[in-house]
Amino acid sequence: GKMLLGKTPRYDRLPVSRKAAMIVEMLFLLFSWGENGVGASIHEYENGSFVPRFNSYFFHGGGEGLFASKVVELPKTESGHDNASKTTNGRSFIRFESITFRRPKDVAVKQNKMQPSTGVVEAIIFEVKDSNKIGLAHKNSEAICCSPVLANENLCKVGEVIIHEDPKNPGWPRRLRATFEGDKEETNMVMQTVEVNKTGMFYLYFAICDPELKGTLISGRTVWRNPDGYLPGKMVPLLSFYGFMSLAYMFLGLLWFLRFVKNWRDIILLHYQITIVIGLGMCEMAVWYFEYSNFNSTGSRPVGITFWAVTITAIKKTLSRVLILAVSMGYGVMKPTLGGLTPKVVLLSLVYFSASEALELVEHLGNINDLRGKMRLFLVLPVSLLDAVFILWIFSSLSKTLEKLQIRRSMVKLELYRKFTNALAVSVLVSFAWMGYELYFNANEPISEPWRSAWMIPAFWTVVSFVLLVVICILLAPSNNPTRYAYESVDDEEG
Repeated sequence: GKMLLGKTPRYDRLPVSRKAAMIVEMLFLLFSWGENGVGASIHEYENGSFVPRFNSYFFHGGGEGLFASKVVELPKTESGHDNASKTTNGRSFIRFESITFRRPKDVAVKQNKMQPSTGVVEAIIFEVKDSNKIGLAHKNSEAICCSPVLANENLCKVGEVIIHEDPKNPGWPRRLRATFEGDKEETNMVMQTVEVNKTGMFYLYFAICDPELKGTLISGRTVWRNPDGYLPGKMVPLLSFYGFMSLAYMFLGLLWFLRFVKNWRDIILLHYQITIVIGLGMCEMAVWYFEYSNFNSTGSRPVGITFWAVTITAIKKTLSRVLILAVSMGYGVMKPTLGGLTPKVVLLSLVYFSASEALELVEHLGNINDLRGKMRLFLVLPVSLLDAVFILWIFSSLSKTLEKLQIRRSMVKLELYRKFTNALAVSVLVSFAWMGYELYFNANEPISEPWRSAWMIPAFWTVVSFVLLVVICILLAPSNNPTRYAYESVDDEEG
């Protein structure tokens, strides 16, 4: 988005350049690139390093979409601490827990033991649309921290991050401090909770303005919570979505089972394979619902549950594609086997499962602060290429199957395959249109993407897969017509 400096009266007289407007945006891009889609409600820091940027040192503490609290902020206790530990229901907050800063030993020993403050680390929390309120441009130079020159002009205090407070939202962007005392090597940030009373995409940065604190490390964690649980804002709607899809698969499975039992004498192997895909779909949606529900309740994602959810998804995605490919080749309708093509189909399936499993693991496992984004770039490409192979092979097989049916004048099967081809073509066109939207979605808002609608991207592909499965169930439902699946005399070696 556009990065404009604050327009409060005392800053109006400052010359603002486009370069300064990009200061915080560049920081966002630097630290956000390693993140991908799924966030984590508990952000762990283990000896994290501060990165130099302009005249400051920054450490990215996290970024999530948060909804406004449903209850008013709780009063503080006599000691100055809040009552966050007493209740979390309906509250949206960022809580600092066990945050420790350790500066280099050679820097600490140089300090005066009696001096109460010999170094400051600041935690800056702000809504992404207010990023223009951090730092400023002054006389063709950019700054995040206040310099003596700016301090002399009464614009800020030396040694602090420059913040233009929002007059409409006093106290924001929020600034918290941790101070090194005397010659101590470590300091702890007081455990505290920042209440969020406004819906938005929030970022947390730890900042150092003192050059002598170069090499300082951070450890600890912050806990981010929405009013109804620990799910990050962009993931909240997915909990209800997976619950709904679980019911949808159960309903489809019930209808399929009734039709299956009614016509059990005419069941062919293809019907058993469709049943397996429906069963996997039911398990997939149920496991994801359980995984998200657990995440929402605890704020963490157990590796075991997430691994099984990811694996079931990869298996189901692979079998769904193989099922569509097999039907396109006429399997179960025109011939009883795939003949010589079976090894090729099995090989493609194994490769696709491996690539899909690797991508899903990177998507859903790991710490929010690692470099999963870079790894994902190398994993998305093979999955996309394999999907393209499936699509080309499917439509090539459909073309040959339709041609053979026309030659043999099998009108019932020809009509069935025409409907299947049309449904598949529509789904592919819609998918390409949606991929275009995804590119637009990410290109226009690389930082403050419309996080409240981000859940629709993974949900879309789940819905497309379900709709195609429904179409296959309708077209290839068990029938008491004994001639419907009578095999044609065709060559099993078609490509």
